[in-house]
Amino acid sequence: MKSLSLRLRLALAGFVALILALAIAGIGLTFLFERHVYRTVSDELDGYVGQIIGGLSFDSAGDIQVKREPNDPGFETPSSGLYWEVVFGSHIRRSRSLGTSSLVLPTDELSEGQTHYHQIIGPDSKLLLVAERRIEVSRSTNVEFARVIVASDLTRMRQARDSFARELAPSLAILGIVLTLATWAQLTIGLRPLAQLRRELAGISGGGARRMNEQTPLEVRGLVKELNLLLAAQEAEITRARGRAADLAHGLKTPLAALAGDARLVREAGRPDIADSMDRIGETMRRHVERELTRARVRAAALQSQGGAPVRETVDALVRTLARTERGAEIAYQNRTSPEALAPFDRADLLELLGNLLDNATRHARARVRASTVDQGMDFVIRIEDDGPGIDAGVEDVVRQRGGRLDNGGSAGLGLSIVQDILDAYGWRMDFARSALGGLQVSLSRDSEAAANARAEVRARSDLT
Repeated sequence: MKSLSLRLRLALAGFVALILALAIAGIGLTFLFERHVYRTVSDELDGYVGQIIGGLSFDSAGDIQVKREPNDPGFETPSSGLYWEVVFGSHIRRSRSLGTSSLVLPTDELSEGQTHYHQIIGPDSKLLLVAERRIEVSRSTNVEFARVIVASDLTRMRQARDSFARELAPSLAILGIVLTLATWAQLTIGLRPLAQLRRELAGISGGGARRMNEQTPLEVRGLVKELNLLLAAQEAEITRARGRAADLAHGLKTPLAALAGDARLVREAGRPDIADSMDRIGETMRRHVERELTRARVRAAALQSQGGAPVRETVDALVRTLARTERGAEIAYQNRTSPEALAPFDRADLLELLGNLLDNATRHARARVRASTVDQGMDFVIRIEDDGPGIDAGVEDVVRQRGGRLDNGGSAGLGLSIVQDILDAYGWRMDFARSALGGLQVSLSRDSEAAANARAEVRARSDLT
C-alpha cells in the first residue's frame, strides 16, 4: 500500500466509501419503501375494518350480521390472502375467502375504537398482517363487545419490496459509475498542483530553474516556500564549499612551491635521488589536489547549472587557442557542430571538457581534427575525431584513470580522468570508437540513469557538507 500513488490511494478510498454509501442507501431506500407499503396496507385494512363496522346488524334471532361486506374481490376468493372475521360472543362471521378456518390472534387488551396490528400465520401457513378493533354493541339494556378482524397476506408486500430492490439496483449502479468518474475527475483537478510541483522540481533537477513558483494553492504554498528555503540554503552551502575549496587550493600552493624549492636545493647539494623523490611526491600531491578541486567544482556547478553552454562558440574559442600552439599550427581543424546546440554544462566546465579532448586530439592527430554534433532524438551527441593512430580495444579504462595515458608525452598525467569526472557530475558518458578519419573518435552523450545518480550524489554530498 505504501508504494501506491496518492491518486490511487484516494481513488481506492473514495471507491470503497462510495460502495458503502450506495449499499447503505440501497438498504435504506428498500427499508423505507417496505415501511411505506406496510403503512399503505395497514391503512387499507383499517378502511376495511371501518366498512365492516358500518355494515354490522342483528337478525331476529339476535345473531350478528354483516350486511355490507368490503367490495374487494379478494374476500370472495378462497385462500386469496385477504380475509375478514367478526367475533361476537359465540357468534362468528367470516369472509368466503377464509372458509371454515379461523384467525388465531394473540391475546391482548383492546381499547374501545383502537386498532391493533399483528403478524400471524394464517391459512396455508401464510404470514398475515392483521388489523383488529374492538367495538361496543348495544343490545336492549346490555352493552356487549364485538371484535372486527381483517387480514392481508404479507407476501404481496414482500414481492413489492423485492421488485423495488431489483429496479433500484441498476439505478444505484449507474449512479455509482457516474460518481466514480466524478471522483476521478475531482482527484485529477485537485492533484494538478502536485503534478506542477513535480515538473518544477524536475526543472530544478535538470538545471532549468533555481526556485519554484510560489503562486500555488494555499494547501501546498507552505511546502513550496519550505522547498525554496531549502534550495537557497543548499545553494549558499555549495557557494561556501566552493570558497573553501578555493582557499584550500591557495593554501596548498605555497607549501608545494616550497617543497619544489627544497627539492632544487637538495639536488644542488648532490642528492638528486632524494630531490627526484621529492619532485614526484610534490607532483602527485599537486595532481591529486587539482583533480579533487576540479571534481568539487564541477559537482557544484552541475547542481546549479541552468540552460546550457553553446557548443560551437566553445569549440571556436578552443580552436583559436590551440591553433597558436606549435603543434596546433600543423593541424587542420573542422568545426561541424550545430550553431543551435546547447550543452547542459557550466561554460567553464564545457571549456575544460572539450579543451582536454581537443588537446589530446591535437597531440595525436597527423593533420586533421574534427568536432561535430549529431542529433539523437530529443538530444544530441558531441564527437571529437582525429586522424591519428587511435587506441586499441580494451584500453579505454586505462585512459579514464587518474594518471593513465598511452603516451609518454608532456601531459600532466591526468589523461581523460578529469573529462570523465566532469561527465559523471553532469550524468553524461564517454565512448570510444574508430573515426572515419582513421584515428580515435570520442563521443559524448547523455546517460539518463547516470544523470539521476549524479544529482542524487551531489545533493547527498551537499547535505553532508
